[in-house]
Amino acid sequence: MTKEHRDRLMSLARDVSFATGERIFEEGGKADRFWIIHTGTVALDLRVPGRRAAVVDTLGAGRLLGWSWLVPPHHWHLGAEASSPVRAYEFDAAAVREMCAKDPVLDHELHTYVAGVLARRLRSARVRLLDLYAPYGAGEVP
Repeated sequence: MTKEHRDRLMSLARDVSFATGERIFEEGGKADRFWIIHTGTVALDLRVPGRRAAVVDTLGAGRLLGWSWLVPPHHWHLGAEASSPVRAYEFDAAAVREMCAKDPVLDHELHTYVAGVLARRLRSARVRLLDLYAPYGAGEVP
């Protein structure tokens, strides 16, 4: 993203923190915000009926936490819990969507960025599934 667009987005950010073990959001809940993690780690998890939630990914500093706010119907696809003390920049999704509606270039840049995040996470999930279920594992990831 351009520096101008990053600066405009950061004008909407507020500093937040989460304690170890604190739930940040629940799968199926309303996705009305997102975060850029400044410090700490967050576990993304998936509910498994009759069992504990399964951790599917762990995010650290500099990573985007939450993309469901961008895609209707704006409900979380996973849950999230702080694995360690977390400091993050929090963004109100409605305010960001409104800013994007007024600036098609920013909208395109943000959608492109989030699409890249989704692509990397899908690839990572695929590799983990291959490690679990393929006869010889996933092999090396290029």
